[in-house]
Amino acid sequence: MALFTQYDAVGIKEDVSDIITNLSPTDTPFQAMVGSEKVTQKAFSWQEDSLRAQASNAQLEGFTADDVAVTPTVSRTNQTQILAETIKVSGSMDGADTYGRAKESAYQMSKSMAQVKRDLEYAFVGSAQAGGAGTNVTARTMKGFQAQLHNGGTASLDADDFVLYTGGAGTLPTEANFLSILSHLFTYGGDPKVIMVTPTNSQTVADFAKAAGRYRTITSDSSDRDQKTLINVVDLYVSPFGQQRVVINRFLKSTNTLFFNPENWKRCTFRPWFRETLAKTGDNTSMMIVGEFSLRHKHYQASGAIVQAAGATGF
Repeated sequence: MALFTQYDAVGIKEDVSDIITNLSPTDTPFQAMVGSEKVTQKAFSWQEDSLRAQASNAQLEGFTADDVAVTPTVSRTNQTQILAETIKVSGSMDGADTYGRAKESAYQMSKSMAQVKRDLEYAFVGSAQAGGAGTNVTARTMKGFQAQLHNGGTASLDADDFVLYTGGAGTLPTEANFLSILSHLFTYGGDPKVIMVTPTNSQTVADFAKAAGRYRTITSDSSDRDQKTLINVVDLYVSPFGQQRVVINRFLKSTNTLFFNPENWKRCTFRPWFRETLAKTGDNTSMMIVGEFSLRHKHYQASGAIVQAAGATGF
């Protein structure tokens, strides 16, 4: 009798897992750190101020009062930005039995919700967008983190600029750059608690410790043998100007390293995320997720950045 095997059979069931694996990162560190506040107009403003420079102050007995020069506050503005994504799924697709999800439109909408959240992180710190009021034919955009730093430009470096350049597009930041901008922020009253780095520059920071011999091995006793672990990561950077957590952000602009205190930043919500089913136009389901947000830096001299580009490299 001839042997009958699976190679000869017809109608064998497929073995398809009901688990769909998606490795795309969805963590948004900057959004998770900063506070939030409500705004009531698409264009909104706030004010910042500072004290005059310290000076020798000694008066004669019975002195005659002289007026001091009074400086006005500085007004800052930003625009809200509309973020949205729409999915359209045919009735047949929604009616079909599928592996890994009960209904295709619901699955696609859950992906869209994660995707627009990543888009918001990109608008905050990933694109260094300058912002614009928009028109009927041009979408308005918010000023991101980098556009809300006091910065005179790449050609020169004023005393109150807070963007430091490494001197070349391919030049990585050095520890001297770190200390320079931390010192500058300290001088002007800034108190950065976070250094936000790209994955590449997280290795650059780890190399600071390696080059200086500050990395270490940790030996722990066990019942059978010693276990040695090589530590080559910097989670906390300690300098004469305080302590800063080193945080990796996948969505950070590739040439930027940011120095800030989350307390000085606010995610501004004009319209929170909402999901809406659109009107039927045929045998399909259209769903949309929309939100309108912006970003506010309380004081443009409270935070700083190192940028890998040509320009002034010292304060």
